[in-house]
Amino acid sequence: MVTRSLTTRLVLVLTAAVLGGCATGATTTGPSDGPATPVVSGTITLYSTVTQATVDAVVAAYQAAQPGVTVDLFRAPTGEVAARIAAEQRDGGVRADLLWLTDPLSIQAYDQDGILATYAPPAAGALDPADQSSTYWATRLLNMVMISGADVSPAPTNWADLAEPALAGAVALPDPAFAGSAFGLLGYFAEDPAYGIDFYQRLKDNGAVIVKSPDEVTTGVAEGRFKAGITLDFSARAAVAKGSPVKLVWPASGAVTMYSPIALVQDSTNAAAAQSFIDFLLSRSGQAVIAASGWQPARSDVTGGPPIEGGQIRPDWGSAFGRQDELLGAYRDIFGE
Repeated sequence: MVTRSLTTRLVLVLTAAVLGGCATGATTTGPSDGPATPVVSGTITLYSTVTQATVDAVVAAYQAAQPGVTVDLFRAPTGEVAARIAAEQRDGGVRADLLWLTDPLSIQAYDQDGILATYAPPAAGALDPADQSSTYWATRLLNMVMISGADVSPAPTNWADLAEPALAGAVALPDPAFAGSAFGLLGYFAEDPAYGIDFYQRLKDNGAVIVKSPDEVTTGVAEGRFKAGITLDFSARAAVAKGSPVKLVWPASGAVTMYSPIALVQDSTNAAAAQSFIDFLLSRSGQAVIAASGWQPARSDVTGGPPIEGGQIRPDWGSAFGRQDELLGAYRDIFGE
């Protein structure tokens, strides 16, 4: 949820985007930090797992800059988007022009399947090289942190504390089969020798409970059903802003930070317009919309996102690529379907 202050900033950003679009010439428009691109038109279909308010804000700003394009949006959690894509693959091909997902592991699986097209966005040079490939690019950064009840003492200070007896039967975890951010976290823990997949077994043995999403973790802790859990800093901040009796706990070893990628689908029927959406999203204007909606922008030269309260662990995603089914299988062996 976007707080009132974030909403105010979002309105200002969208207004600037509209004014910027009006200031362009009659035949060209483009991101403020890249070359002008041809005006495009038609319809593009976007499949996304990104927070509704953020997607809506980006689409509105993009359409202010490209009024000739209609964006047909399907937004759902990672599991539901994956189910639709799988069904369409069986039925002849993915019908989306763009995939805007939550975590690197999900998008890489589609790259392996040959679903994604290569492209060279003008603003790609402003991204961290580790946060992109020739077929997908980071749009925002997500920080997985801990959350605890405001009256929980002592509160956990690092990930391993969640498996300690003091929190037995009182920890909530998001489901990696449902939420992309939780899937990315699974990839990190499985690859880190300090934790490994055995960490999930320790959590299970300590009575940890699986819920669907990070927001459900936050809600469960706010309602007192759990003492602590793992969630997104975005979700925890929204709860604190609403006055919920919770506190965001930035792990001492660092939040697990992952990038949320966007990609062009190989069989896009309107590739020019789809590319222009990517260009806008990676531009300073698009990244400012991301920041105003409460997320850390992927570009370090764009400010205005949430405060970063400690270290950030940037996993080596390459070591987990190709192991998605194995990782989910190991998780299900522990927690069940």
